[in-house]
Amino acid sequence: MADPSIPVRTCVGCRRRAPVTELLRVVVRGGGLTPDPRRRLPGRGASLHPTAECLQAAVRRRAFPRALRSSATLETGALEELVSGRST
Repeated sequence: MADPSIPVRTCVGCRRRAPVTELLRVVVRGGGLTPDPRRRLPGRGASLHPTAECLQAAVRRRAFPRALRSSATLETGALEELVSGRST
């Protein structure tokens, strides 16, 4: 049975629901997508499984601008580095 005290969010890539402990929060800062692993940055956030497949699906579906209510094109470089394991 799932713990009711842990919030559940939907991944913008695969659209599956999961506890927030399994998802990476992403926010817009400076025109780019910024990973927020501590879930503390201000602003509207989108949740994503930290996998390359979910990131690619979200980019392909243009899910980030819709979820984050942004009309601008969003840079995904920092997020791609984190997901692929090249940084932090």
